[in-house]
Amino acid sequence: MPAEIVRGGKLVPALPCQQRLPGRSLLPVMAIFLCGRTGQGRIAVYNVGLFCGNLTNLDVPMKKTTSILLAATLSLASLAQAATAFVPPVPEIAGKAYYLTDYQSGTVVAARDADSRIEPASLTKLMTAYLTFKALREKRLSMDQTLTVSHSGWQEEGSRMFLDPKHPAKVDDLVKGMIVQSGNDACITLAEAIAGSEQVFAQMMTAEAKRLGMANTQFRNATGLPDPQHYTTVHDLGILASAIVRDYPEYYPIYSMKSFTYNNITQPNRNLLLYRDPNVDGMKTGHTASAGFNLIASSHRDGRRVISVVVGTASEEARAVESSKLLNYALQFFETPKLYTAGKAVKEVPVYKGASKLLTVGFARDVFVTVPRGQAGQLKAQLSTTQPLIAPVKAGQVVGKLSVSLDGKVVAEQPVVALQPVEQGGFLSRLWDSIKLWLGW
Repeated sequence: MPAEIVRGGKLVPALPCQQRLPGRSLLPVMAIFLCGRTGQGRIAVYNVGLFCGNLTNLDVPMKKTTSILLAATLSLASLAQAATAFVPPVPEIAGKAYYLTDYQSGTVVAARDADSRIEPASLTKLMTAYLTFKALREKRLSMDQTLTVSHSGWQEEGSRMFLDPKHPAKVDDLVKGMIVQSGNDACITLAEAIAGSEQVFAQMMTAEAKRLGMANTQFRNATGLPDPQHYTTVHDLGILASAIVRDYPEYYPIYSMKSFTYNNITQPNRNLLLYRDPNVDGMKTGHTASAGFNLIASSHRDGRRVISVVVGTASEEARAVESSKLLNYALQFFETPKLYTAGKAVKEVPVYKGASKLLTVGFARDVFVTVPRGQAGQLKAQLSTTQPLIAPVKAGQVVGKLSVSLDGKVVAEQPVVALQPVEQGGFLSRLWDSIKLWLGW
C-alpha cells in the first residue's frame, strides 16, 4: 500500500519524495540541495478570486484538477444572469473567406476557411505600414523627412497618390497616401527608403510576418499586386491587423481618415464603413480582378474592439455589407469582461531556497475573455503553479497557468508570471529547504 500523508485534513497518497523509509540516507538531501530538484513535481491549484489573493490554496498531486468560481470584478448584472444567452448562428457571408476576432481577448468569434491561402491585394499594405511604423519608432525615418520619389513606384500600375518624381515627398504624406489612398507609388517609395529595394523590403515583410506568428504568409512586393508567390490567409491578416492596433497606437488614427489631398488631388478612403458606422475607425481595403473586393474593418464600441477580415466579395458595397454583419454580430451577441489587470498581485505562492519564502504572482498583460452575452457569471477558473518553485526566480518568469472555462470547455488560458524576482537564499536556508522538500514538509 502506498504511503499517505495528511493534507488539508485528509489522508492523501504521498509522493515518492514524501515517503519516509527507515534508515534513509541523507545523501538524497544533498543531491536535492545541489541540483535543486525534488525528483517529481506537483501542481498547486489556488482558489483565488479576481484581484484577490486571500483564499485557501489546495496543494494537489500533478494532473489532479480543481475548478474554482471566478469572483467579483465581473459586473453584478453579468453575475445575476443565470439564463443561457441566445446566440444565433453566424450570419451568411458572401465572400471567399472571413475571420472575426475580439481584439482584447484574442478570441476567434467566427471564421470560415481561415487558413486557406488567399490573394491579399492591397491588404498587403498593412505590413508595408507596419514596417514603416517600425522604422519611424526606431528613428530610421521621421515624419517630416523628405524622400526622393521612386521612379519605379511612379510608373507602377494600380492605385496611386500621384507622386511627382521631380519633387521629393514628405514621409508624413507618403504614409497617408499609402493608407488612405492606397497609393502603390507611396508604398514603393517607402520600401526603397527603408530597405534599399522593394525586393529586400518584401523579404523583411515575410520575416516580420513570421515573427508575428503569421504562419502561412509570404510577400513578394510592397503593394499587393498579383504574384503567384505572394499570399496570406484571413487568419494571418487578423493577426497583423491586431498587431498594428497594439504596437503602433500613435499611428492607428490615420486609418480613420476619410480623405486625403496630395498634389491638389483629393481622394476618399475606400472603406465605406467609415462613413456609415461611427464606431468603425479602420482599417484597409483591397481589390484586384483575381482577388475580388477585400476589407479589414475594426469597430470600437463600449470599450471593446472587434476586427473582421472579409475577402473575395463581389463589389465595394458587398465587402462593406458583409463586414458590417460580422462586426455587429460580435458586438451584439458577445461580451468581453476583464478578469485581471496586468501587474496586479493575484496570489503569493511558496518558493524554496530563496531570500524570500513567498513569491507574488499575477499576469504580464490584462486578462480578458470573450463569452456569449449574459454568460460571464458562469465562468470558472483554475490558477495553477508548478511546485516546488526553486529560487532564483526572475521577474516575468512563467510559473504557472490560468485556465478559464465555460460549461466545461476551456475558453481562455493565460500564463501566470512572477511579479518580482526572488534571489537565491543563503547556504543554511537552502540546505534546510532541501531537507523539507525531501521529507515532504
